[in-house]
Amino acid sequence: MTIETYRAAATSLAALVREIPAGAWGQPGLGDWDVRALVGHTSRSLTTVLSYLQTTADREDVATPQEYYVRVTPSALGIDPTDVAERGRQAGRDLGEDPATAVDALVSEVLGALTEIDGDPLIKIIGGLGIRLRTYLPTRVFELAVHGVDIARAVDISFQLSEDILAEALDIATRTAIATGRGESLLMALTGRSALPPSFSVV
Repeated sequence: MTIETYRAAATSLAALVREIPAGAWGQPGLGDWDVRALVGHTSRSLTTVLSYLQTTADREDVATPQEYYVRVTPSALGIDPTDVAERGRQAGRDLGEDPATAVDALVSEVLGALTEIDGDPLIKIIGGLGIRLRTYLPTRVFELAVHGVDIARAVDISFQLSEDILAEALDIATRTAIATGRGESLLMALTGRSALPPSFSVV
């Protein structure tokens, strides 16, 4: 179901972006990003798939989605967080004067590319790490889900994740919490035994 869930998440993003009011693109989005930059950053879950499908790795370095979130972080890769923020802003600028149409086109392109894939190719991602496509795609579902909610909240519009998308995102969040030693804290919070600190995050 991985490609199908990714397809649903990408299509949901496109529908959400089409609902963003014309005057909302410059208002606060998330952190240092305005709405345009937040949408731009989120669209990288489309553009990176397109780019990485053109690569081939020699070995599998990352075996699970949760391992991706342990190993592919700015601190682990030595990337300045300000560079990550700027990539989001640049991605927003790259969407041009009609971001909704640009996102629609990206979704169409990446889903078309995925229909031509045979098997489960070993692709090369940031840091030169090798990962199977079906391991990488769930991380993109997670990003599309979380940032889809971020976008909807920023512009105060209704957005509901499907059960498949939500299940995929929550599964990755839970497994990443376990992999980073935060599993028990998450379990206690989910069962009403304790509260999570305001800064708690699994990624």
